[in-house]
Amino acid sequence: MQELRELKPYSDNEGNVVIYEGVLPPQAKVAIKFRGSGNVVQVAENAKIVDLAIEFAGSGGRVQIGGTHGQRTGLRFNVRIGHSSSLTVGDDVGCESRTFVRASEGAAVTIGDDCMFAAGIEIRADDTHAIYDVRTEKRVNPARAIDIGAHVWLGKDVTVMGGASIGSGSVVGFGSVVTRDVPNNCVAAGVPARVVRRDIAWERPELHYRLPGIEGLAPGQKKSVEYWNLTVDDTE
Repeated sequence: MQELRELKPYSDNEGNVVIYEGVLPPQAKVAIKFRGSGNVVQVAENAKIVDLAIEFAGSGGRVQIGGTHGQRTGLRFNVRIGHSSSLTVGDDVGCESRTFVRASEGAAVTIGDDCMFAAGIEIRADDTHAIYDVRTEKRVNPARAIDIGAHVWLGKDVTVMGGASIGSGSVVGFGSVVTRDVPNNCVAAGVPARVVRRDIAWERPELHYRLPGIEGLAPGQKKSVEYWNLTVDDTE
């Protein structure tokens, strides 16, 4: 097993590669482990990496992380990637604490641009251990892809399970578990998460800076105009 403690260009005889041309600040934490072959880590030069732990448990895995162009809390990920599996993170994503990501058996996890993740987030394309039907002896819990759209806000302690997708502009409430598709521009909450409000949009400025009694937009607050859309829900 090869282990790297810094983010820099790298290649080895097993075909494992790190592609990165930036310079991280001294306080950034990095740990990259390669157990297999043909794995790739590609990080944008301007990505705001704060804490990045990646373990490739198999071969043919890929982790791709986009850049940071605005004010963000930074990228904090704890990632484990199995054979032929992947994680793709878009631009301008921020994580309050380490976001836990697991993908195996060829599953892909995709995170869109401009997402905001609170503390305690888990994104699990697999269940870590196999579960079988006693009568047939067949697996009942295969790994499944996860697709999180752009400008999605995941509240504290949210878990997203394999097979789920979350549409752009949506919010998932505190402690929720997402097990199914959530449409765009809605609020979903609960275990399992269900849509509780449609046709919403959210903005980043924190409420404790705001005077009480203001119901509408504060001056200059509408900065994510492209994500102000009506919910499109095929289940209605």
